[in-house]
Amino acid sequence: MSVEGTLALLTAGLAGLGIAEHAFYIRKRKRIPLRLHVAGTRGKSSVTRLLAAGLKDAGIPTVAKTTGTMARMIFPDGREFPVFRPSGPNLIEQKRIISTAADLGAKAVVIECMALQPILHWVSENQIIRATHGVITNVRADHLDVMGPSEDDVARALAGMIPVKGKLFTAERKRLPILAEACRDRGTELIALGEDEIAAISYEQLTGFSYFEHAENVALALKVLSTLGIDRNKALRSMQKAVPDPGALSLHRLHFYGRELMFVNAFAANDPESTERIWREARERNGDYSRVVAVFNLRADRPLRTAQLAKQTAFWREAAQVVLMGDGAMLFGRMAASVGADVSRFIYAQGTVEEAFEHIVEASQSGTLIIGMGNTGGSGMDLVRLFRNRADTESP
Repeated sequence: MSVEGTLALLTAGLAGLGIAEHAFYIRKRKRIPLRLHVAGTRGKSSVTRLLAAGLKDAGIPTVAKTTGTMARMIFPDGREFPVFRPSGPNLIEQKRIISTAADLGAKAVVIECMALQPILHWVSENQIIRATHGVITNVRADHLDVMGPSEDDVARALAGMIPVKGKLFTAERKRLPILAEACRDRGTELIALGEDEIAAISYEQLTGFSYFEHAENVALALKVLSTLGIDRNKALRSMQKAVPDPGALSLHRLHFYGRELMFVNAFAANDPESTERIWREARERNGDYSRVVAVFNLRADRPLRTAQLAKQTAFWREAAQVVLMGDGAMLFGRMAASVGADVSRFIYAQGTVEEAFEHIVEASQSGTLIIGMGNTGGSGMDLVRLFRNRADTESP
């Protein structure tokens, strides 16, 4: 046989193996009747965990996978394991999760969308997950270098994961018409969360969580679970017991050499709208703390995000001091100066995370609220651990 003939035979054989493997995967996927695909700018990991907790406590064997701060696979018995990534994040890992879920006998799978590129949202949904229920938490101005340049473009990118002839749940309001158009095109039922449903989540219900949870996330998860026939009160109790994502918004109170401090871990909220919303809510919930110190962890490989926070927001100027850490700190300082910010209150903490902690404490007095923002990556989680390990109590 000629070389060309041999190559043609090998190519055909490999193609056949690929087709057989995909057919085997489809058979496994069909064994899981409930497939929930969760996307959006903020709150994806939280909503994924809330949904999984509600389903599991309702007696439905459920596997969940979060991408979040640290990718996790959550088994039906509640155990969590890190997702093995020998070559970095790859959409193919979603197939591995679903195959494993089928092998475990799961009847529901809740998967956080890990796509950024618009085309990959479509690939994730149409070629891998084929969700029965899609969830888009919200549409915000983040990852504009990939999904932008505008928020409308972000909405269109996220719309790529809307299932065909399924259901889509969303708490998004501003870009709802874009999502509605995509749903009509795919014959999918759109179920949008109303403002009254968010307002119905009381402060007392939110304090039942062991971490700082948003009413919007709780209301959205309850909406999905109620359509699956799960009692609202039972679902809420189940969600309040859910283990939070490692990067979830959390509060840590500590007494440090005579100073009472409250640290708010808001590093995971890195788009301007979400960050300002958390800033306002944190200040409102902790009104007894008269002094505020802003902490930004900034990455050099996220210059657009840094520019948005430095130039398009002003809420952080309310802080008595602004501590800048990470390899993008100098960029933030230059950009903030270019729009007239008072940079004399900036403290550059570009050494170790322990040195950054010392800078933050030195900038604080007793009764100081410290709000960490910007990026979880880099030193963000290390700083959270320092505060958490020194905390005397943690408050939701």
